[in-house]
Amino acid sequence: MCRSKMSVDATQPIRTSPRPAKTPTRSPSSNLSTPSKSAAAGFGYSSSSTSTLGSGYKSNHSGSSSRLSSLRHNLPENPTIYDISEIRSATNGFLAARGPSSSSSSSSWRCSLRGKDVTIILRRFRQRPLSQAQLGDLLSSLSRSHLASIAKLLGACASGDDIYLVYEFVPGACLSDCLRNQHNPSFTVLGTWLSRVQVATDVAHALDYIHNNTGLIINNLVHNHIDSSSIMVTGPDHHAKLCHFGTAQLCGEASEGSIVDSGEDNIDEENSSRSRKLPRSNSMVMQFEGVRGYMSPEFRANGIATQKSDVYAFGVVLLELLSGEEPFKYRYDKAKGDFIRTSIIDTAMVAVEGCGKEEGWLRQWIDRRLGDSFPVEAAEKLVRLALECTCDDPDKRPDMRRVAGKVSKVYMQSKVWSDNLKVPTDISVSLAAR
Repeated sequence: MCRSKMSVDATQPIRTSPRPAKTPTRSPSSNLSTPSKSAAAGFGYSSSSTSTLGSGYKSNHSGSSSRLSSLRHNLPENPTIYDISEIRSATNGFLAARGPSSSSSSSSWRCSLRGKDVTIILRRFRQRPLSQAQLGDLLSSLSRSHLASIAKLLGACASGDDIYLVYEFVPGACLSDCLRNQHNPSFTVLGTWLSRVQVATDVAHALDYIHNNTGLIINNLVHNHIDSSSIMVTGPDHHAKLCHFGTAQLCGEASEGSIVDSGEDNIDEENSSRSRKLPRSNSMVMQFEGVRGYMSPEFRANGIATQKSDVYAFGVVLLELLSGEEPFKYRYDKAKGDFIRTSIIDTAMVAVEGCGKEEGWLRQWIDRRLGDSFPVEAAEKLVRLALECTCDDPDKRPDMRRVAGKVSKVYMQSKVWSDNLKVPTDISVSLAAR
C-alpha cells in the first residue's frame, strides 16, 4: 500500500538527494546470489537463490525463514506520523463502526491502515497541541518500550486539538466482558483459577516494565489508564495485553515528559526517583483523567497521578479478578430509601479479617463461578497484596517490581496446584454390565 506524501516515520531521516541505486554483486566463490530487497525485508532469500540448493536445505531454510519472520513481527517498529487524510480514509470518513472505548471522552475505530489491522483512538489534547517535531520525538522515545503483554503503538496523527492514536488490533475481549456477561451472569470466560492468575501476572509484568524499564527514556512514565476495559484477554491460554500505553504522555495528561538520554551519566537521583509527583499545568486543568473506582485518593483530591496511582489501580483490578465484581456495587436500602454503595476494597478487608475467625469467609468472597476450586492460601496472598496496593497512603504501597515478583510466585504455586488436580490418564473406567 502506498504512503501518503504527508505521512512520515517518526524516526525517518530526511534526505536532500536520492541515493544512487547499488547493483547487487555476486561473490565468485559462492553459489548464492545476493538477496533482493523485498526478500531481505522478509528475512528470506529470493526464489532464484534457493533454486540452486538441494531440497533438504531448502526445506530447513524455509522453516527458519518462517521463524525469523515471526520474530520480526514481534520486534518494535518505528512509529509513524500519519496524515489526517489517511485516518479519514481508513475510518470511512469517521463513519465506520466504532469499537469500545475506555473513556467517555474518546472514540475508537477498528479498521485497516497500510495493510494492518489497527485500532484508532481519538482523544483531545489536555494541554497545548504538540507540533509535528514534538510528536515525532515523543513517538520515537515511546517506541523503544516493547513487551509482549503491551499493545504496540504504531503511530499517531495530530489534527488541531485532537490526536488520533494508532495501535495494533488485539483480538479477544476486554477483561470486564470476560468477567461479567450481562446476558448470562452465571458464565465467565475466566472459569478457572489459573486463567485469572495468568491475567494478573501479565498485567503486573507489563506495569513493572513501564515503570522500571523505561526510566532511561522518559522519566516517571505513568500509564494512568488501568482498568478492566483497557486489558485485553487473548488466546486459549488467557494471556493479557495492556492497552493505551503512552496515551497519557501523547495527550498531554502527563507533564511535558522530560525525554532523557540513555547514557547513565545524564541521569541524576531526582530524575530517577520513582515516586516524584508530576506537576500540574499552568492552566490549572487536571492533567489526568481517571475511571471511577480505579482512582487513588490523592488522584481524586488534586488530580496528580504518579506511578503509585498505577499501583492502586492494579490493586483494584486484582480484586476484580478474584471476586468477579465491579469496583463499586450499589444496593437499595428500603429503610433509608436510598442506594448504598459498597466498595470491593471494603468487602475484601472484611473477608481477610474474618479469614482468621472462620475459614469460610474468604471462600464466600471469591467468585463462586470458580466452583470453589482454588488454593485458599494462594488466594489469601493475592487479596492481601491487592489491599496493600490500595492503601490510602501512597508511600505505603509497594512498587510494581515487588508486586510483579509476588504475583509470579503465586502463579507458580497455582500452576503446581493445577497440575496436581489433573485427572490421571493411566486408569480406565467401564460402565458395561457385569
